[in-house]
Amino acid sequence: MAKVTYIENNGTEHTIDVPNGTTLMEAAVKNGIPGIDGDCGGACACATCMVYVPEEWQGKLPEVETMEETMLDFCERREDNSRLSCQLVASDALDGIRVQMPESQH
Repeated sequence: MAKVTYIENNGTEHTIDVPNGTTLMEAAVKNGIPGIDGDCGGACACATCMVYVPEEWQGKLPEVETMEETMLDFCERREDNSRLSCQLVASDALDGIRVQMPESQH
């Protein structure tokens, strides 16, 4: 299980326990976290679940695959540390991760 903190653009934090094997998007949607819509249901087809991942966590995440890269290219507020939370799966290695949502997702 990973304790994940989602930070809204206005600074409001939501910390939840995410079972291993669950995507960060799925957990956010199930827990009503504002700013993570997951309109496509986690199919990596909409980018409404984009988050910013701090640099210190980058090495613990899987590489960005082509489909995710394509979706991120359509994001208005994409940064170098942008990821789609539907592609990030909770594990013990992600315990304590903090992700922030862009201004465009609120």
